[in-house]
Amino acid sequence: MTSLDTFRSETRAWLEENCPESMRTPMPEREMPWGGRNASYPNPDTKVWMDRMAARGWTAPEWPAEYGGGGLSKEENKILQQELAAIKARPALTSFGLWMLGPALLEFASEEQKKKYLGEIIRGEIRWCQGYSEPGAGSDLAGLQTKAEDMGDHYLVNGQKVWTSYADNCDWIFCLVRTDTTVKHDGISFLLIDMDTDGVEARPIKLISGASPFCETFLTDVKVPKENLVGELNKGWTIAKRLLEHERSMISGMGMGAGAASMGGMEVVAKESFGTDGEKIAEPSIRNAIADHKMDQQAFGLTLKRASEEAKAGQGLGATASMFKLYGTELNKRRFELLLDVMGTQALGWEGDEAFDKRELAVTRSWLRSKGNSIEGGTSEVQLNVIAKRVLGLPDA
Repeated sequence: MTSLDTFRSETRAWLEENCPESMRTPMPEREMPWGGRNASYPNPDTKVWMDRMAARGWTAPEWPAEYGGGGLSKEENKILQQELAAIKARPALTSFGLWMLGPALLEFASEEQKKKYLGEIIRGEIRWCQGYSEPGAGSDLAGLQTKAEDMGDHYLVNGQKVWTSYADNCDWIFCLVRTDTTVKHDGISFLLIDMDTDGVEARPIKLISGASPFCETFLTDVKVPKENLVGELNKGWTIAKRLLEHERSMISGMGMGAGAASMGGMEVVAKESFGTDGEKIAEPSIRNAIADHKMDQQAFGLTLKRASEEAKAGQGLGATASMFKLYGTELNKRRFELLLDVMGTQALGWEGDEAFDKRELAVTRSWLRSKGNSIEGGTSEVQLNVIAKRVLGLPDA
Protein backbone atom coordinates (compact mmCIF):
# COMPACT_ATOMS: atom_id res chain seq x y z
CA MET A 1 0.00 0.00 0.00
CA THR A 2 1.38 3.40 -0.99
CA SER A 3 1.52 6.34 1.37
CA LEU A 4 -1.40 7.94 -0.50
CA ASP A 5 -3.45 4.76 -0.12
CA THR A 6 -2.72 4.84 3.60
CA PHE A 7 -3.69 8.51 3.76
CA ARG A 8 -6.99 7.77 2.00
CA SER A 9 -7.94 4.93 4.31
CA GLU A 10 -7.01 6.92 7.42
CA THR A 11 -8.89 9.99 6.14
CA ARG A 12 -11.96 7.93 5.32
CA ALA A 13 -11.97 6.39 8.79
CA TRP A 14 -11.49 9.75 10.49
CA LEU A 15 -14.30 11.39 8.52
CA GLU A 16 -16.65 8.51 9.22
CA GLU A 17 -15.99 8.88 12.94
CA ASN A 18 -15.93 12.67 13.17
CA CYS A 19 -18.39 14.10 10.63
CA PRO A 20 -21.82 14.42 12.32
CA GLU A 21 -24.75 12.95 10.40
CA SER A 22 -26.47 16.33 10.11
CA MET A 23 -23.35 17.65 8.38
CA ARG A 24 -23.94 15.17 5.55
CA THR A 25 -27.12 16.86 4.36
CA PRO A 26 -27.80 19.86 2.04
CA MET A 27 -26.98 23.07 3.90
CA PRO A 28 -29.70 25.71 4.40
CA GLU A 29 -28.61 29.34 4.17
CA ARG A 30 -29.11 30.03 7.86
CA GLU A 31 -26.63 27.27 8.79
CA MET A 32 -23.73 28.57 6.70
CA PRO A 33 -20.61 28.24 8.89
CA TRP A 34 -19.18 31.75 8.64
CA GLY A 35 -17.57 31.65 12.08
CA GLY A 36 -16.38 34.83 13.79
CA ARG A 37 -16.39 36.15 17.34
CA ASN A 38 -20.15 36.86 17.27
CA ALA A 39 -21.20 33.72 15.40
CA SER A 40 -24.33 31.77 16.30
CA TYR A 41 -24.96 28.16 15.31
CA PRO A 42 -28.62 27.14 14.86
CA ASN A 43 -27.37 23.59 14.43
CA PRO A 44 -24.81 22.81 17.18
CA ASP A 45 -23.21 20.17 14.95
CA THR A 46 -21.98 23.00 12.71
CA LYS A 47 -19.58 24.20 15.40
CA VAL A 48 -18.57 20.64 16.29
CA TRP A 49 -17.69 19.92 12.65
CA MET A 50 -15.82 23.22 12.26
CA ASP A 51 -13.75 22.65 15.40
CA ARG A 52 -12.87 19.08 14.49
CA MET A 53 -11.76 19.99 10.96
CA ALA A 54 -9.88 23.08 12.16
CA ALA A 55 -8.00 21.05 14.78
CA ARG A 56 -6.51 19.03 11.92
CA GLY A 57 -5.93 22.14 9.82
CA TRP A 58 -8.33 20.76 7.22
CA THR A 59 -10.32 23.98 6.87
CA ALA A 60 -7.16 25.13 5.03
CA PRO A 61 -5.67 21.79 3.95
CA GLU A 62 -2.68 23.04 1.98
CA TRP A 63 -1.70 25.96 4.19
CA PRO A 64 1.54 25.42 6.11
CA ALA A 65 1.18 23.48 9.35
CA GLU A 66 3.30 26.09 11.16
CA TYR A 67 0.36 28.53 10.88
CA GLY A 68 -2.31 25.95 11.77
CA GLY A 69 -3.01 24.66 8.26
CA GLY A 70 -3.17 21.04 7.21
CA GLY A 71 0.22 21.02 5.53
CA LEU A 72 -1.12 18.57 2.94
CA SER A 73 0.35 18.04 -0.49
CA LYS A 74 -1.91 18.74 -3.45
CA GLU A 75 -2.32 14.97 -3.94
CA GLU A 76 -3.38 14.51 -0.32
CA ASN A 77 -5.81 17.43 -0.50
CA LYS A 78 -7.34 15.95 -3.65
CA ILE A 79 -7.97 12.74 -1.73
CA LEU A 80 -9.44 14.67 1.19
CA GLN A 81 -11.85 16.51 -1.10
CA GLN A 82 -12.87 13.24 -2.76
CA GLU A 83 -13.59 11.61 0.60
CA LEU A 84 -15.55 14.66 1.80
CA ALA A 85 -17.62 14.55 -1.39
CA ALA A 86 -18.20 10.82 -0.98
CA ILE A 87 -20.03 11.35 2.32
CA LYS A 88 -21.68 14.56 1.04
CA ALA A 89 -20.06 16.54 3.85
CA ARG A 90 -20.87 20.22 4.22
CA PRO A 91 -18.01 22.72 4.15
CA ALA A 92 -16.66 23.00 7.68
CA LEU A 93 -16.02 26.73 7.30
CA THR A 94 -17.20 29.40 4.89
CA SER A 95 -14.79 32.32 4.97
CA PHE A 96 -13.49 35.23 2.92
CA GLY A 97 -10.43 34.80 5.10
CA LEU A 98 -9.86 31.34 3.63
CA TRP A 99 -10.76 32.21 0.04
CA MET A 100 -9.20 35.63 -0.41
CA LEU A 101 -7.29 37.21 2.46
CA GLY A 102 -5.39 34.16 3.71
CA PRO A 103 -3.63 33.42 0.41
CA ALA A 104 -2.66 37.11 0.14
CA LEU A 105 -1.30 37.10 3.70
CA LEU A 106 0.74 33.99 2.99
CA GLU A 107 2.37 35.83 0.09
CA PHE A 108 2.70 39.40 1.37
CA ALA A 109 2.29 39.58 5.16
CA SER A 110 5.03 39.78 7.76
CA GLU A 111 5.80 36.72 9.87
CA GLU A 112 4.13 38.37 12.85
CA GLN A 113 0.95 39.03 10.84
CA LYS A 114 0.84 35.46 9.56
CA LYS A 115 1.13 34.06 13.07
CA LYS A 116 -1.49 36.48 14.39
CA TYR A 117 -4.22 36.12 11.74
CA LEU A 118 -3.88 32.83 9.86
CA GLY A 119 -4.62 30.60 12.84
CA GLU A 120 -7.70 32.65 13.72
CA ILE A 121 -8.93 32.34 10.14
CA ILE A 122 -8.36 28.57 10.07
CA ARG A 123 -10.24 28.07 13.36
CA GLY A 124 -13.17 30.27 12.29
CA GLU A 125 -12.50 32.71 15.11
CA ILE A 126 -12.41 35.81 12.91
CA ARG A 127 -14.79 36.81 10.11
CA TRP A 128 -13.52 39.17 7.43
CA CYS A 129 -15.14 41.50 4.93
CA GLN A 130 -13.59 43.30 1.96
CA GLY A 131 -13.19 47.08 1.79
CA TYR A 132 -12.51 47.71 -1.89
CA SER A 133 -15.30 49.43 -3.86
CA GLU A 134 -16.36 53.00 -3.13
CA PRO A 135 -19.27 55.13 -4.41
CA GLY A 136 -16.86 56.79 -6.87
CA ALA A 137 -14.50 53.86 -7.40
CA GLY A 138 -16.16 50.70 -8.66
CA SER A 139 -14.90 49.53 -12.03
CA ASP A 140 -12.10 52.09 -11.69
CA LEU A 141 -11.07 50.72 -8.31
CA ALA A 142 -7.70 52.47 -8.34
CA GLY A 143 -9.56 55.77 -8.19
CA LEU A 144 -10.47 55.12 -4.55
CA GLN A 145 -10.40 58.10 -2.17
CA THR A 146 -10.62 56.59 1.31
CA LYS A 147 -7.61 58.22 2.92
CA ALA A 148 -5.18 57.02 5.58
CA GLU A 149 -3.05 59.79 7.10
CA ASP A 150 0.20 58.97 8.89
CA MET A 151 -0.20 60.21 12.47
CA GLY A 152 3.08 58.88 13.81
CA ASP A 153 2.14 55.73 15.71
CA HIS A 154 -1.09 55.09 13.76
CA TYR A 155 -3.02 55.87 10.58
CA LEU A 156 -6.16 58.01 10.68
CA VAL A 157 -8.64 56.66 8.14
CA ASN A 158 -11.56 58.56 6.63
CA GLY A 159 -13.78 57.52 3.75
CA GLN A 160 -16.58 55.25 2.60
CA LYS A 161 -16.76 51.76 1.12
CA VAL A 162 -19.79 50.23 -0.58
CA TRP A 163 -21.01 46.72 -1.47
CA THR A 164 -19.07 45.45 1.55
CA SER A 165 -20.46 41.93 1.79
CA TYR A 166 -21.68 41.00 5.30
CA ALA A 167 -19.86 43.95 6.89
CA ASP A 168 -22.55 44.23 9.57
CA ASN A 169 -21.69 40.70 10.75
CA CYS A 170 -17.92 40.81 10.39
CA ASP A 171 -15.10 41.28 12.89
CA TRP A 172 -12.39 42.79 10.66
CA ILE A 173 -12.13 44.38 7.22
CA PHE A 174 -9.20 44.21 4.80
CA CYS A 175 -9.20 47.62 3.24
CA LEU A 176 -7.61 49.54 0.38
CA VAL A 177 -6.72 53.10 1.40
CA ARG A 178 -4.99 56.03 -0.23
CA THR A 179 -1.73 56.96 1.44
CA ASP A 180 -0.39 59.17 -1.36
CA THR A 181 -2.72 61.60 -3.11
CA THR A 182 -0.20 62.64 -5.78
CA VAL A 183 -0.31 59.35 -7.71
CA LYS A 184 -3.01 56.81 -8.54
CA HIS A 185 -2.01 53.13 -8.44
CA ASP A 186 1.22 53.76 -6.55
CA GLY A 187 -0.51 55.67 -3.75
CA ILE A 188 -2.63 52.78 -2.41
CA SER A 189 -1.90 50.74 0.73
CA PHE A 190 -3.48 47.60 2.23
CA LEU A 191 -4.74 47.91 5.84
CA LEU A 192 -6.41 45.50 8.27
CA ILE A 193 -9.04 47.23 10.43
CA ASP A 194 -10.98 45.92 13.44
CA MET A 195 -14.69 46.63 12.85
CA ASP A 196 -15.12 47.39 16.56
CA THR A 197 -12.82 50.40 16.26
CA ASP A 198 -14.47 53.76 17.03
CA GLY A 199 -15.61 55.44 13.82
CA VAL A 200 -16.46 52.27 11.86
CA GLU A 201 -20.14 51.92 10.88
CA ALA A 202 -21.78 49.36 8.57
CA ARG A 203 -25.26 49.96 7.12
CA PRO A 204 -26.98 47.08 5.26
CA ILE A 205 -28.26 47.63 1.71
CA LYS A 206 -31.49 45.76 0.99
CA LEU A 207 -31.52 43.94 -2.36
CA ILE A 208 -34.41 43.04 -4.66
CA SER A 209 -34.14 39.46 -3.32
CA GLY A 210 -35.15 40.73 0.12
CA ALA A 211 -31.76 39.92 1.63
CA SER A 212 -29.13 42.42 2.73
CA PRO A 213 -25.71 40.81 2.23
CA PHE A 214 -24.16 44.08 1.03
CA CYS A 215 -23.43 47.13 3.17
CA GLU A 216 -22.20 50.67 3.07
CA THR A 217 -19.22 51.03 5.39
CA PHE A 218 -18.31 54.44 6.80
CA LEU A 219 -14.86 55.17 8.26
CA THR A 220 -14.69 58.37 10.30
CA ASP A 221 -11.43 59.27 12.07
CA VAL A 222 -10.64 55.58 12.53
CA LYS A 223 -7.31 54.97 14.27
CA VAL A 224 -5.46 51.99 12.81
CA PRO A 225 -2.15 50.76 14.34
CA LYS A 226 0.86 50.93 12.05
CA GLU A 227 1.43 47.18 12.43
CA ASN A 228 -1.85 46.57 10.56
CA LEU A 229 -0.27 47.63 7.27
CA VAL A 230 0.28 44.59 5.04
CA GLY A 231 3.27 44.79 2.74
CA GLU A 232 4.98 48.06 1.96
CA LEU A 233 3.46 51.51 2.17
CA ASN A 234 1.97 52.58 -1.18
CA LYS A 235 2.41 49.05 -2.59
CA GLY A 236 -1.11 47.88 -1.83
CA TRP A 237 -2.22 47.77 -5.45
CA THR A 238 -0.01 44.73 -6.04
CA ILE A 239 -1.69 42.93 -3.12
CA ALA A 240 -5.12 44.11 -4.28
CA LYS A 241 -4.67 42.62 -7.75
CA ARG A 242 -3.48 39.29 -6.41
CA LEU A 243 -6.37 39.11 -3.96
CA LEU A 244 -8.80 39.86 -6.80
CA GLU A 245 -7.49 36.79 -8.61
CA HIS A 246 -8.43 34.68 -5.59
CA GLU A 247 -11.82 36.42 -5.30
CA ARG A 248 -12.68 35.88 -8.95
CA SER A 249 -11.70 32.24 -8.71
CA MET A 250 -13.93 31.90 -5.65
CA ILE A 251 -16.88 33.58 -7.40
CA SER A 252 -16.39 31.45 -10.51
CA GLY A 253 -17.11 28.42 -8.31
CA MET A 254 -20.76 29.52 -8.31
CA GLY A 255 -20.93 27.96 -11.75
CA MET A 256 -20.47 24.56 -10.13
CA GLY A 257 -23.78 24.91 -8.28
CA ALA A 258 -22.38 24.59 -4.78
CA GLY A 259 -24.44 25.39 -1.70
CA ALA A 260 -28.10 25.36 -0.78
CA ALA A 261 -29.19 26.80 -4.12
CA SER A 262 -28.71 23.44 -5.84
CA MET A 263 -31.69 22.19 -3.77
CA GLY A 264 -30.40 18.64 -3.65
CA GLY A 265 -30.12 18.31 -7.44
CA MET A 266 -31.98 19.81 -10.38
CA GLU A 267 -32.96 16.34 -11.59
CA VAL A 268 -34.83 15.70 -8.33
CA VAL A 269 -36.79 18.92 -8.72
CA ALA A 270 -37.57 18.13 -12.37
CA LYS A 271 -38.85 14.65 -11.55
CA GLU A 272 -41.14 16.12 -8.90
CA SER A 273 -42.46 18.69 -11.37
CA PHE A 274 -42.83 16.55 -14.51
CA GLY A 275 -42.90 12.99 -13.25
CA THR A 276 -40.75 10.17 -14.61
CA ASP A 277 -40.56 7.91 -17.61
CA GLY A 278 -38.88 4.94 -16.02
CA GLU A 279 -35.80 6.47 -14.39
CA LYS A 280 -35.82 9.49 -16.71
CA ILE A 281 -37.44 12.91 -16.40
CA ALA A 282 -40.69 12.61 -18.31
CA GLU A 283 -40.43 15.91 -20.24
CA PRO A 284 -37.81 15.50 -23.04
CA SER A 285 -37.09 19.21 -23.50
CA ILE A 286 -36.36 19.70 -19.80
CA ARG A 287 -34.34 16.50 -19.71
CA ASN A 288 -32.21 17.74 -22.60
CA ALA A 289 -31.77 21.21 -21.09
CA ILE A 290 -30.59 19.74 -17.79
CA ALA A 291 -28.22 17.36 -19.59
CA ASP A 292 -26.74 20.27 -21.58
CA HIS A 293 -26.26 22.30 -18.42
CA LYS A 294 -24.63 19.42 -16.56
CA MET A 295 -22.20 18.87 -19.45
CA ASP A 296 -21.25 22.54 -19.40
CA GLN A 297 -20.85 22.39 -15.63
CA GLN A 298 -18.71 19.25 -15.82
CA ALA A 299 -16.46 20.75 -18.51
CA PHE A 300 -16.10 23.94 -16.50
CA GLY A 301 -15.24 21.97 -13.36
CA LEU A 302 -12.50 20.05 -15.16
CA THR A 303 -11.10 23.30 -16.54
CA LEU A 304 -11.03 24.80 -13.03
CA LYS A 305 -9.18 21.75 -11.74
CA ARG A 306 -6.62 21.94 -14.53
CA ALA A 307 -6.04 25.63 -13.87
CA SER A 308 -5.73 24.95 -10.15
CA GLU A 309 -3.03 22.38 -10.78
CA GLU A 310 -1.19 24.82 -13.05
CA ALA A 311 -1.42 27.53 -10.39
CA LYS A 312 -0.01 25.18 -7.74
CA ALA A 313 2.86 24.42 -10.10
CA GLY A 314 3.83 28.07 -9.83
CA GLN A 315 2.24 29.47 -12.95
CA GLY A 316 -0.42 31.48 -11.11
CA LEU A 317 -3.92 32.26 -12.34
CA GLY A 318 -3.39 35.80 -13.59
CA ALA A 319 -5.93 36.88 -16.19
CA THR A 320 -7.30 33.33 -16.31
CA ALA A 321 -9.25 34.21 -13.15
CA SER A 322 -11.20 36.78 -15.17
CA MET A 323 -12.17 34.12 -17.70
CA PHE A 324 -13.40 31.83 -14.95
CA LYS A 325 -15.23 34.60 -13.14
CA LEU A 326 -17.04 35.62 -16.34
CA TYR A 327 -18.05 32.10 -17.35
CA GLY A 328 -18.80 30.83 -13.85
CA THR A 329 -21.21 33.65 -13.01
CA GLU A 330 -23.01 33.32 -16.35
CA LEU A 331 -23.32 29.57 -15.79
CA ASN A 332 -24.77 30.21 -12.33
CA LYS A 333 -27.37 32.62 -13.73
CA ARG A 334 -28.31 30.08 -16.38
CA ARG A 335 -28.78 27.43 -13.69
CA PHE A 336 -31.34 29.51 -11.87
CA GLU A 337 -33.14 30.38 -15.10
CA LEU A 338 -33.39 26.65 -15.76
CA LEU A 339 -34.58 25.97 -12.20
CA LEU A 340 -37.39 28.46 -12.69
CA ASP A 341 -38.35 26.74 -15.95
CA VAL A 342 -38.36 23.39 -14.15
CA MET A 343 -40.47 24.60 -11.23
CA GLY A 344 -42.92 26.68 -13.26
CA THR A 345 -45.53 28.48 -11.15
CA GLN A 346 -44.12 26.80 -8.03
CA ALA A 347 -41.16 29.18 -8.33
CA LEU A 348 -43.33 32.27 -7.88
CA GLY A 349 -43.42 32.12 -4.07
CA TRP A 350 -42.21 35.10 -2.08
CA GLU A 351 -43.52 35.30 1.49
CA GLY A 352 -43.44 32.61 4.15
CA ASP A 353 -42.18 31.62 7.57
CA GLU A 354 -39.13 29.85 6.14
CA ALA A 355 -38.29 32.29 3.36
CA PHE A 356 -34.66 31.20 3.00
CA ASP A 357 -35.09 27.45 3.56
CA LYS A 358 -38.26 26.45 1.74
CA ARG A 359 -37.41 25.44 -1.81
CA GLU A 360 -39.97 27.54 -3.67
CA LEU A 361 -38.97 30.70 -1.84
CA ALA A 362 -35.25 30.01 -1.87
CA VAL A 363 -35.13 29.46 -5.64
CA THR A 364 -36.99 32.68 -6.38
CA ARG A 365 -34.77 34.74 -4.12
CA SER A 366 -31.60 33.01 -5.30
CA TRP A 367 -32.58 33.68 -8.93
CA LEU A 368 -32.88 37.38 -8.15
CA ARG A 369 -29.62 37.30 -6.17
CA SER A 370 -27.78 35.61 -9.06
CA LYS A 371 -28.21 38.74 -11.17
CA GLY A 372 -25.59 40.41 -9.02
CA ASN A 373 -23.00 37.72 -9.83
CA SER A 374 -21.97 39.53 -13.01
CA ILE A 375 -21.37 42.75 -11.03
CA GLU A 376 -19.62 41.69 -7.80
CA GLY A 377 -15.91 40.92 -7.88
CA GLY A 378 -15.52 43.06 -10.99
CA THR A 379 -18.27 43.42 -13.58
CA SER A 380 -18.48 41.18 -16.62
CA GLU A 381 -17.52 44.20 -18.73
CA VAL A 382 -14.33 44.64 -16.68
CA GLN A 383 -13.53 40.93 -17.07
CA LEU A 384 -14.04 41.16 -20.84
CA ASN A 385 -11.59 44.06 -20.97
CA VAL A 386 -9.02 42.08 -18.96
CA ILE A 387 -9.47 39.06 -21.22
CA ALA A 388 -9.19 41.20 -24.36
CA LYS A 389 -5.98 42.90 -23.23
CA ARG A 390 -4.14 40.30 -21.16
CA VAL A 391 -5.30 37.01 -22.71
CA LEU A 392 -6.00 37.86 -26.35
CA GLY A 393 -3.55 40.74 -26.60
CA LEU A 394 -6.02 42.95 -28.46
CA PRO A 395 -5.08 46.62 -28.96
CA ASP A 396 -6.97 49.42 -27.24
CA ALA A 397 -9.86 50.76 -29.29
